[in-house]
Amino acid sequence: MRGPHNIWRLIRTGATFERTGAMKVALEAVEAPPRLRLVARIMGWPFKWLGYKGDPNLPPVTRAITALGPAYIKFGQVLSTRPDVVGEELADQLRVLQDKLPPFPTEVAKRMIAAELDRPVDEMFFDFSEPVAAASIAQVHSARRADTGACVAVKVLRPEIERAFRRDLDAFHFAADMIERLSPASRRLRPTDVVKHFEGVVMGELDLRLEASAASQFAANTAGDTGFAVPQPIWSMSSRRVMTMDWAEGVSIGDPDAIRAAGHDVVAISERVLQLFLSHALRDGYFHADMHHGNLKVAANGDVIAYDFGIMGQIDEYTRRVYAEILMGFIRRDYRRVAEVHFEAGYVPADRDVNEFALALRAVGEPIFGMDATHISMARLLAYLFEVTERFGMQTRTELILLQRTMVVVEGVARSLNPAINIWETAQPVVEKYIRENLGPRAAIRDLVRTVMILGDFGPRLPELLRSALERQAAPVAPPEPKSRMHIAGLATVGLALLAVGVAVGQIL
Repeated sequence: MRGPHNIWRLIRTGATFERTGAMKVALEAVEAPPRLRLVARIMGWPFKWLGYKGDPNLPPVTRAITALGPAYIKFGQVLSTRPDVVGEELADQLRVLQDKLPPFPTEVAKRMIAAELDRPVDEMFFDFSEPVAAASIAQVHSARRADTGACVAVKVLRPEIERAFRRDLDAFHFAADMIERLSPASRRLRPTDVVKHFEGVVMGELDLRLEASAASQFAANTAGDTGFAVPQPIWSMSSRRVMTMDWAEGVSIGDPDAIRAAGHDVVAISERVLQLFLSHALRDGYFHADMHHGNLKVAANGDVIAYDFGIMGQIDEYTRRVYAEILMGFIRRDYRRVAEVHFEAGYVPADRDVNEFALALRAVGEPIFGMDATHISMARLLAYLFEVTERFGMQTRTELILLQRTMVVVEGVARSLNPAINIWETAQPVVEKYIRENLGPRAAIRDLVRTVMILGDFGPRLPELLRSALERQAAPVAPPEPKSRMHIAGLATVGLALLAVGVAVGQIL
């Protein structure tokens, strides 16, 4: 029955997009090939009357998505982090997508909590509230712990949400496969990969244990950050479908007047938000990828509190170093170095001209640095940067796209608190500190020691590995060549030399 169900769901989807006027907008945003546009319009127009009406006060695409339900809302949110797929304009619309749905009854939530935690709700909580927030996947209640009286937030998945998402995911996969079959030119949009990426994000959010784990890891990483706090998960009251955390009490960061009224310095908070994000991304390689106004509060003591850890970003150590060097190069207006970093990282094909690339980067940076401080935008620069690198053959890197989109959101939060903030001056101390600690001589020695330690793990096996390699080279099916033996012997010599250097360095340190 999967085929008929998917076809019906796609017809209803196409009809809704057609009825709300979203079909044309969406197809133009992704620059869909003419053949695909024709097929979509033909499939949507006759069934227009079957489509959901949606909220006429919303823009066409967000109107259609919210009318189609939770899976589509979440899909829109994920696509907002992929301007490489949907374009900058549509990504901006999707980024502010309303993620609010009617709540389900509190009694249903209580029954689910009791079933999940195998204890009556009244034994665990008192003052259990009506929903304080209702989103596409879950809703949140406030309560007090029966054992300590502490205020907590209890997040509960929507009933049958897993089944609903699996049903729509099946339809998304079916649609992606159909699109690629009908229009080979559309493969540049990578519809199958986009759906797989979405599936990975959603499956993680449908297991609240993973969000609790993300919160725990983020709290551990940021424990030493002054002026920043992360609510801790309460593991004994959490499960796959229920997550209990410390309550985040404070003023919404989206209300500058209330923050001032509470006696806090909005300028200092605006700078702190930006510097914290950069610090988490560069120092830890693990950052909150959904730092909008609704997920940030200012506590009574002035701390910035982050919550809702459904979307987290990760970048490896090498990528962090590349990103820091790119930022520092722009801060110093050293476009040649920025170009070299792109080539060294392999982001731009080696057959391109580094001098031409440096000139293109200058065309990106100089107009921005010529602006007044209130108009200097790191987010805008990163967007322009990705446009230039695409022209020079740079392949899309999902982790950098997510980083860029989060930078846009964080910059928006900072400017809402302090419109005159100079993004570059605020970012410079964080970037310079990271570069001092990770790109200088001490960092090189640390990297060497780490490499030697890894080689040391293989030390006891080196003779065996060397013997096996030599035997393979000596096998009749592959006559050994002197240079091959020399290569293997050379590798072994280098490995032993590194081991010796590592021991020496270790003694010095």
